[in-house]
Amino acid sequence: MRFILVVAAVIALGFSSAARAEPTVNGGIGLANCGKLVADLKPDQGLDHLPNALLFYWVQGYVSAANVYLLNEYTNHVDVSQVDDKKILNLVVEFCTANPDDKPISAIDKFIRTSKKIKVKEDDTFDPWEQ
Repeated sequence: MRFILVVAAVIALGFSSAARAEPTVNGGIGLANCGKLVADLKPDQGLDHLPNALLFYWVQGYVSAANVYLLNEYTNHVDVSQVDDKKILNLVVEFCTANPDDKPISAIDKFIRTSKKIKVKEDDTFDPWEQ
């Protein structure tokens, strides 16, 4: 009987963890609710923790897309070497802790706006959708 209770407890914990992580894993993490997301993030575990990795890789893609726009509109871009996991995870945790009703995309938008930009010549820009 004790064995059955232990197995039931382990299964229940597993399902509650999976249910808690599901929106992070299956949803758009940048548009997640900060109050819910911050509970899943563990910056001290780096990219070994799945929600951390999902957020970081989402941010890399988002900044890359923003750079296409910045290059074409302003002939500058964010230095992606500024986008490291420790910096981004801590930035989002700090922002989301202070703004639980907001979304992490707001923190990343601010990061993009305030980051030092690299200026390029207009000839070095491109429009990936231009035929």
